[in-house]
Amino acid sequence: MTRSPRHWLWSITGSAAALVAATALLTWSLPLPQEPLRLSLGTGGEGGVYHAYGAGLAQVSDGLDQVEIVTHTTAASVENNRLVSDGAMDAAFTLADVAALAVSGEEPFSDPLPIRAVARLYDNHTHVVVRADAPYEGLDDLEGATVSLGASGSGTEMIAERLLDLAGLEQVPDDAGSAGAGEVTAVRLSIERSARALRDGGVDAFVWSGGLPTQAVADLAEQTPIRLLDLSEHVPALVDAYGGYFSELPVPSGTYAGVPAVRTIGVPSLLVVNERMPHEVAEDLTALLFESRSALAETHPVALQLHPRSAIATLPVPLHSGAAEYYRSVKYAYDP
Repeated sequence: MTRSPRHWLWSITGSAAALVAATALLTWSLPLPQEPLRLSLGTGGEGGVYHAYGAGLAQVSDGLDQVEIVTHTTAASVENNRLVSDGAMDAAFTLADVAALAVSGEEPFSDPLPIRAVARLYDNHTHVVVRADAPYEGLDDLEGATVSLGASGSGTEMIAERLLDLAGLEQVPDDAGSAGAGEVTAVRLSIERSARALRDGGVDAFVWSGGLPTQAVADLAEQTPIRLLDLSEHVPALVDAYGGYFSELPVPSGTYAGVPAVRTIGVPSLLVVNERMPHEVAEDLTALLFESRSALAETHPVALQLHPRSAIATLPVPLHSGAAEYYRSVKYAYDP
């Protein structure tokens, strides 16, 4: 980073918050302490892009004297918004549609959460993965199948449930016997467990929302012939029902070994923080993202999608004031 990050141990709870905040007002005028800026980062399951992106940020921070990023594996979007709101995580990755529900206090959240965006990072692609020789061509064909909807508390789980609803398919738990007409047997597994279950015959299909390529899907394709279902017909219904966060995006041929090109659903990914994060800390975190872009791309190519022009497009999730200050400093004005 070209600027010196401010020292701030941000994950605080209860009455200690007021004391730490008051102390911080004095700290800004004192010499920079020896200990680094320490930020906790909620990622996602192993084998997914959030996990890889977070690992890249942690690796970058290892080379900076005044920055330390500590990553934590989570269920991803829904859980991450709650962790940031509660102060258990300083920052976290989330799907934009989930973060929008968090700030408005809509299901699965009971109250508005104090979430602010640092940047729009890249577009996730919704995968519905089946074996190459499976008889399924569309979501409707999954009737009677066993389907992993993603980890509980993930954005994948949310979009999977929405897609099944659009297809008119009811969920039954895996301990309720075989799915009947108009039903699927629903299980909730992480991306790595979903891939193993499809490989081993434990599920007939799994849903995943992630950047391209997702390592767990790439590894599966090397072991077992697979393909992805075309989901493009469901984009208009998703937009009508849940807002304009969804777009039709292709998964190009060659993204995964032996998997043909397919049209699917795109949803932006955001990096979010608590609105109470100090202005300067959010500004420095935003600067770290951009100044480390090339190094992060060595961990995963989705980092190359980061650009100030698109990064500020986070509404209805507001940008944190510190992030907005960074964008103004690089001549991308943000005026909410």
